[in-house]
Amino acid sequence: MTTEHVIDISNLRKQFSKKPDLAQNLLGLFGRKKEQPVVHAVNDVSLSIAKGEVIGLVGESGCGKSTLGRMVAGLIKPSSGSIRYQGQDTATLRGKARLDYILGTQMIFQDPQASLNPKQRLHQILGEALKVHKLVPNAEITDRIDTALAEVGLEKDYRNRFPHQISGGQRQRIGIARALMVQPSFLVCDEPVAALDVSIQAQVINLFMDLRDRHGFTYLFISHDLGVVRHISDRVAIMYLGRIVEIASTSDIFNRVAHPYTQALLAEMPDVQRQKRIFTPIKGEIPSPLNPPSGCTFHPRCPHATALCKEVAPALQEIGPGHQAACHLLSDGRTSLDPQA
Repeated sequence: MTTEHVIDISNLRKQFSKKPDLAQNLLGLFGRKKEQPVVHAVNDVSLSIAKGEVIGLVGESGCGKSTLGRMVAGLIKPSSGSIRYQGQDTATLRGKARLDYILGTQMIFQDPQASLNPKQRLHQILGEALKVHKLVPNAEITDRIDTALAEVGLEKDYRNRFPHQISGGQRQRIGIARALMVQPSFLVCDEPVAALDVSIQAQVINLFMDLRDRHGFTYLFISHDLGVVRHISDRVAIMYLGRIVEIASTSDIFNRVAHPYTQALLAEMPDVQRQKRIFTPIKGEIPSPLNPPSGCTFHPRCPHATALCKEVAPALQEIGPGHQAACHLLSDGRTSLDPQA
């Protein structure tokens, strides 16, 4: 039995470079042109997401996970590689097929305050896509708004308020309701609970799970919080400096972790059952994407690094059923760096 994929990402890359200013253009005329720095935000990422699946994408700030999410949602064009939506290359979509991809893939942003127009009432924000794309008759828009508000746990009288008149958690619910208005199948959630109080985070996470059960949504759930990802995800992808270094089922990530970077992240995950614990950050700092290290990009911080790690970038390889990791030390059939495993 074949698995139906909503998203197939192949060898995706994104590089950002600054356009030369006037002074640099003048230097170029005199033969003193200086190369512009290039940020390697996403570097050769391949990932498939099955229909109805929740993929958690985890990594430190600056690892490229938000850039990857924005490319998948169609907000940023890749530098190279491909994204296929329901089997079709998104770069070649035109007309109705392109619109189906745009509406079928919706993004929920980290900061609900910044993602809502402060000058518009909520009914204007929620109904805008329906009017622009003429998805339903104008007479039905109010009913659709009330239905979306009910789905996210808000009363219909909220539609006449401005964003500043509701709380942060309610604003995030409005962001989710806005995505629901166009009846998507795939949601890219970029740190959707990071800006919320802990008590509100749980409510919003439960809302995401309820919506998945109700509508069969597929999620790419981006977060730096392993506790949140553990609660909501079917599989977890660990990203470091633009690359996916490990991907497996949620159970395998938390119980049979393989990559040293994932091990380091899990070691610093808060746990109320482990008392008198001394927290130590991962050794060193994440390197600059302007000048990533040669070989394995994690080798400057890895306690197991060898000469090979410094020279050759490891490929993402199968180390168990549905479990992949990019580490030279796992290339001999080992599934863990733990000597007791």
